[in-house]
Formats: sequence, C-alpha cells, structure tokens
Amino acid sequence: MADDVLIRQLAGIVATGAPIILAAVGETLIERAGLINLGLDGTLTLAAFGAFITVLTVQTALTAHQAAGGLFAALSPGAITLLATLIGVLVAMLIGVAESLLVAYSSIRLKRSQVAVGFVLTLLCRDLAIFLGGSYRDLGGINVIFAPIPFLKDIPVVGPIIFQHDIFTYLSLLAVIGASIWVFRTRPGLVLRSVGERPETAFARGTAVNRIRYRYAMMGGALIGLGGAVYTLNVNLTWNESSISGNGWIALAIVIFGGWKPVRVMFGVYLVAALRAVVTALQSSFSPAIIQIINTLPWLLMIGTLFLVSSPYLERLLYRLPSRWQTIAGPLVQTLLRAKPPAALGTNFDEG
Repeated sequence: MADDVLIRQLAGIVATGAPIILAAVGETLIERAGLINLGLDGTLTLAAFGAFITVLTVQTALTAHQAAGGLFAALSPGAITLLATLIGVLVAMLIGVAESLLVAYSSIRLKRSQVAVGFVLTLLCRDLAIFLGGSYRDLGGINVIFAPIPFLKDIPVVGPIIFQHDIFTYLSLLAVIGASIWVFRTRPGLVLRSVGERPETAFARGTAVNRIRYRYAMMGGALIGLGGAVYTLNVNLTWNESSISGNGWIALAIVIFGGWKPVRVMFGVYLVAALRAVVTALQSSFSPAIIQIINTLPWLLMIGTLFLVSSPYLERLLYRLPSRWQTIAGPLVQTLLRAKPPAALGTNFDEG
C-alpha cells in the first residue's frame, strides 16, 4: 500500500512538472541563441487564459452546432473536446511566439535592452490576463484527455509513473529528449550554440546570426505558450491566475540551475515539484504560519543552488577534501552543478 502511494505521488510530480518543463526547455533554446526572455512568467499566464477561453468557446460553439444538426453533427463529444483542445493549444502557442518575437525584435532591430523589454512584457501579459479573465476565474468545464500507452503502462513501477498520463505530459518528456539531441548531437544545434557563444565567429562563417535568433525565439516561445496551455488543460482544469503566476520565474531559475541543458532542467523541475508535493502533504500537520515558511523551500533551494553554481566557494570546499574524494567529487560536481551561461547571452549583435 505504501508503495502504491509513493508511485502515485511520483506520477503526480511528473504530471505537474510538465508545464514548467515545457516553458524551461523553451527558454533554454532562446537563451542558447543569446536572447533572454524575462517575459516568460506573464506569457505563461496569458497563454493559460488564452487556451482556457478558446477551448470553452469552441466547445460551446461546436456543441450548439451539433444540437442544431449543423456541420459538426457527426462529431462525438470526445472528438469535440479533442478539436477544441487542439485549437486552444494553437492559440496559446501563438501567444508565446508573439511575445518572444517582441523581445527578439526589440533587441535585434531596435537595439533595446532584452531584460527591460522582457520585464515590461511579463507585467503587461499578466495584467492583461487578469483583466480579461476576471469573469472566468475558477470556472471549470475543461476535460483532460488521458492517453495511457498500451503495454508500456503495465511495466511495474515505471509504467504508472511515466506511461499513464495525458498527451501533454508525454510532450514535456519528448521536448527534453528532442531538445537535448538537437542542441548537442546535430549540426543545427552546433550552429545554435555558436550563435549563443561567439556570434561574430558564426557570422564570419556565413551564419545569419539574427535570423537564427528569430527562429529560436519562435521555437522557444511556442514551447512556453504550450506550457501555459498545459496549466489550464491538464494541471488545474480551470482558470485562476494565482495558481500560475510565479512559475515562470521558477522556470527561469531552473534554466540556470540546469546549466542550459534540457535533461538537467527536467530534473530541476521535478525537484521543485517534489518539494511542493511535500508542502501539500504537510499542510494538515502544521499551522498556516509554518506552512507559509515551508512554501518558501523551492525558492530557497533555487537561491542556494544558484549561489553554488555561480560562486567560487564550491571549488574551495572541494580543495579541502582528501585527494581521493576530490577525484570522485570533482567531475560529479562539474557535471551536476557547474553551469556556464552562453557567452553572448543578453547581448545585441549588429550584422552590419
């Protein structure tokens, strides 16, 4: 029985981590190209609302047409839900692409600060979502579409944790695998890394640096928008900005925590999701004041990890260990904790 409870909790962590994984992988691609999108948090919120209201509107319209014997009369309720979900996801991804392109355009063409523009956009998108979604707050009506994978779902332990989810959770895992292979195992990925590290050298070799940056701004923005859609179409099944706001900042911190590597980013997300699950489990055992303190654990973990990642104290600590332990711990720390940002991150590049 205890094992079943643990498996369900781990499966819940995988599912609730899906939107942050998608957003963080999207931001990783953007930052690998040398751009910083601080509008991520607001984009998640606006994309979540866009997906929610689109799905509700399309479902209502298609159901009315079906009842009137119109064009969609032959569609089953499941088909209507699926079609509405696909349209809602597309709207959310377009929101993510539009916001990310604004950051890229402001940097590449207008030569403005990426940090300043992104920060303004996150406030604008968040407030716009709150304004437009006021009358829809806490309104339900969304049905998640589960899709357990045959055969794989029956694998002991692993099956219930990984292969008994909805399509969005699978997409988050595929995004991590696909991004890792793309960035580190393909020629376009090498070009991407060269643009983020040495844009002058890449340009001298014939790479259209700013075109590459626009391209990955669109790809990363689409993943961020998809992450927003997952909140209202999978995790929450309702619209409430308070349950989404703040997760974009966590995703930004996890990109640094993960060293701009998708697999490490995924484990960082699951670590935060696990801490949140612990907080939820402890709510009935402690006073509200204590729970508020415990709720800060994910943020404290991020701050502590970012300090270790960027400070020299980790090496100093390693040097105090016996030489035998240094041989073991040194490579492990470099692999798991050390992170070096793309050298051209946040800089503008003038091809002229």
